[in-house]
Amino acid sequence: MNFKIKGTHGKARVGELKLTRGSIKTPAFMPVGTQATVKACTIDDIKKTGTQIILGNTYHLMIRPGVDRIKRVGGLHEFMNCDLPILTDSGG
Repeated sequence: MNFKIKGTHGKARVGELKLTRGSIKTPAFMPVGTQATVKACTIDDIKKTGTQIILGNTYHLMIRPGVDRIKRVGGLHEFMNCDLPILTDSGG
């Protein structure tokens, strides 16, 4: 992971976060995929909004669908059928 401040826009700092699955221009809006899904939206719908990253809630992911199910399908990206970067919180 690499973060570089690119300048300002008004009083806000703007930057770019470089991750394995892509770069994210900041500040960025992150829809929440609490249990590995953004309710009532497909990944294609989410991408059409210009979303660059999805936020997942680790606590809820552990309860349902659970770590074993996510591992069986090859990880969270495969489980969600999502090629966008995913940020998960600490779960605590």
